[in-house]
Amino acid sequence: MPKSLVIVESPAKANTISKFLGPDYTIKASMGHIKDLPLKELGVDVNNGFKPKFTTIKLKKKIVKEIVDAAKKADMIYIATDPDREGEAIAHHLALEVSPGNKTIDTERIKRVTFHEITKEAVNAAFLHPGPIDTHKVEAQQARRILDRLVGYKLSPLLWRKIRGGLSAGRVQSVALRIICEREKLAGKFKPEEYWLITAKVESPSAPPPFIARLEKIKNEKLKIKNG
Repeated sequence: MPKSLVIVESPAKANTISKFLGPDYTIKASMGHIKDLPLKELGVDVNNGFKPKFTTIKLKKKIVKEIVDAAKKADMIYIATDPDREGEAIAHHLALEVSPGNKTIDTERIKRVTFHEITKEAVNAAFLHPGPIDTHKVEAQQARRILDRLVGYKLSPLLWRKIRGGLSAGRVQSVALRIICEREKLAGKFKPEEYWLITAKVESPSAPPPFIARLEKIKNEKLKIKNG
């Protein structure tokens, strides 16, 4: 009887899902991303629409081979990586690897399944309604990865030359550092100013229980009583 191949990210998830799906399914784990931008070069063609150059991660080559070999024996392939943009990018790269020629995804044979909880009901429901890979999420992840590489790869060496070695710049960390610096400058310029508040305990024998009132505004203008 033909078997179906299911690809997930973690071995623990693979073990759990195998109990739900039964012997007609072979489960393999990708151990996260199988491709990334190369370590020793920019990996982004800035003169050709910022096209990324994704290559197989060195430590994942054996895992990829095992998955490709299993795919050759399967009639259907279900990719059940995490339901977020990172999981979608992993699914995209896996789908290309197990497709003939590695350039166009075989959409007839390769399906995407997603579930938000690892229960028998959720997994079975997901396999009843497989769909395509979400290209919008894939492109979002790739845009994020390209920006990370461009900012870090270009700015970090500048920091080494201008300030000192070992420093790094990043798409998120550099912006966060800028915000922190601006806030610190504002804090340094702040001049404390003493002012007073007027409060009163209001009570009456014939009224509800006493309460505290504070004078906030006079003629709709905020009140700030200074010394002197």
